[in-house]
Amino acid sequence: MKNTNPPSPTKAESNYPQEMDGTSRRSFLRRVGLAALVAGITGQVVAAVRALVPNVLYEAPRTFKVGLPEAFAEGVTFLEDHRLFIGRDQRGLYAISAACTHLGCTVKMENLNQPETVQIGGTPTQISQEFHCPCHGSKYYGDGTNYAGPAPRPLDWFPIEVSPDDGQLVVNSSERVQHDFRLKA
Repeated sequence: MKNTNPPSPTKAESNYPQEMDGTSRRSFLRRVGLAALVAGITGQVVAAVRALVPNVLYEAPRTFKVGLPEAFAEGVTFLEDHRLFIGRDQRGLYAISAACTHLGCTVKMENLNQPETVQIGGTPTQISQEFHCPCHGSKYYGDGTNYAGPAPRPLDWFPIEVSPDDGQLVVNSSERVQHDFRLKA
């Protein structure tokens, strides 16, 4: 009887080579797996160490001094560094934010050729200046009340006080006050 089974392939004829340049497939996969494990652990350690270093955002302080009350004459003075208008009228000193309430652009003050009387909150008020936003066209009366454009609300007013140690004006931009607030000076 003849043997009908085909002869078994030799090592050189095998479809799955056992060695490539002296490295077996199992050994190669172990090295790749170990490298992936080391990379994962290293990534976790780096993330853990990075979490110990805080992300600090260095912002300007929300309470700041703007100068002596005598430095502000009758009318409105723009302080570019703080994006703030300091005003003085017969009732006292006040601080209005120069940041538009629409998207935060810096509004510009425009003096009117002649004072106008407008209705603000149902009360006739005489204004001699307006604030205009150059970005999207919002307009505000001299007291910061919005009357045109996309601005959703009036300009912010901040409390203002005199520092007891050196007599300078201190503005707290983290608080808001009513539009009739004045510091008697």
